Amino acid sequence: MRNARVVVDTNILVSGIIKPSGLTGAVLRQLRDGNFTILYAPVLLDELVDVLNRPRICDKYRIAHEDIKTIVALVMLRGEGVTPDRKISVCRDPKDDMFLEIAVAGDADVIVSGDEDLLVLNPFEGIQIVAPRDFLHMLHDRA
Repeated sequence: MRNARVVVDTNILVSGIIKPSGLTGAVLRQLRDGNFTILYAPVLLDELVDVLNRPRICDKYRIAHEDIKTIVALVMLRGEGVTPDRKISVCRDPKDDMFLEIAVAGDADVIVSGDEDLLVLNPFEGIQIVAPRDFLHMLHDRA
């Protein structure tokens, strides 16, 4: 079976940096180890950098600019940039539609999110939308 093609919600990436020993940290470790291909678009990277640079986040969790560069570099190293070519407007929170657009454009297998606005759409056009725990089980079962 091919390496899983995965869109990871920005909140999961941020949470993985803040809580490296938790489930979201395990998702980042799986990414670091090359156990899946993360799909991204510039809008996702922009949001990631924006959130991590917010004073209430970077000050509270002592996130340095070097940490932000490292996570962006990891996503780019282990990922594939895609250009969404279809506008999707189905999420209760319109900001979450970008994850669906990236997933469709990148022929994703899975979207990983803890956001109920995305999880209630599972599956979306054949793409599974799962929480981090379920995603980690899926990776384990593929091995």
